[in-house]
Amino acid sequence: MSDRSYIRERDATDAQSDACDVVVVDESAVAHVRSGLAADWRAKRTTDIFSALSDPTRFRILNALAIRELCVCDIAAVVDVSQSAVSHQLRVLRNLDLVDYRREGRRAVYRLADEHVRTLISQGLEHADEER
Repeated sequence: MSDRSYIRERDATDAQSDACDVVVVDESAVAHVRSGLAADWRAKRTTDIFSALSDPTRFRILNALAIRELCVCDIAAVVDVSQSAVSHQLRVLRNLDLVDYRREGRRAVYRLADEHVRTLISQGLEHADEER
């Protein structure tokens, strides 16, 4: 037990069914994990991305764009919301570098920013399909 920093018995006020009965801190394990944790700025950016993905309309937009590039009018028709609402959601997704667009005359055609976004959508859907 030389790599353990301390052991403390839990008292009645600590009682929780999903917690350990004894608090044992393994300082080497804690140091190892801390050295691998994402920097604060990366953690914030990542949680911002997952927050954006947690909105059903934004997720449906990304899911549609994973199938093919679409203009704002087409996205609005696919996800059944107004063009104004789609434009607002696309601005959020653009600010997080999840989507990109190009101009085709007067149309703005949107696409996923890269394969990482496609992977996030695909893996999220696969995980949702898993039976529990």
